[in-house]
Amino acid sequence: MAKVRGRGKVGDVVKIDLGNGRFGYGRVLPEPLMAFYDLQSTEAMKADVVTGSSVLFMIGVMYRAIKSDRWEVVGNIPLEEPLKAEPRFFVYDMLAKRFSIYHGGKITPSSREDCIGLESAAGWEAEHIEDRLCDHFAGVPNKWVESLKLPEA
Repeated sequence: MAKVRGRGKVGDVVKIDLGNGRFGYGRVLPEPLMAFYDLQSTEAMKADVVTGSSVLFMIGVMYRAIKSDRWEVVGNIPLEEPLKAEPRFFVYDMLAKRFSIYHGGKITPSSREDCIGLESAAGWEAEHIEDRLCDHFAGVPNKWVESLKLPEA
């Protein structure tokens, strides 16, 4: 199939080379989001098999990560209802030591407790996502996730 060009189409399922003959998978969501699956394989999987797997995380992805030819489109499947809902992300202002939640283009002040379990509002590069997937499948902490984790404040 084709490499991802431009932003790709919502619903595009992408195969991600994780090295050593292993692949991970992601899915283009409404800009700037992508979902990544808890699925690793040594052979290319069909899009419907990928989308039948559980979502590991949904994050903002830098445009250039998708635009590069690193990830290959293996199909397009309309989004299921849970993937149509925009996730919430936490924002932490280090200077003011304040927490907020980013959702639907709006930032709302919140408590640290409201942010527990949320991803940081950040744009991820392709290499960092690939590292995160590799570390997840290896069962080791990921330095990028650790650097963005919810601070104690």
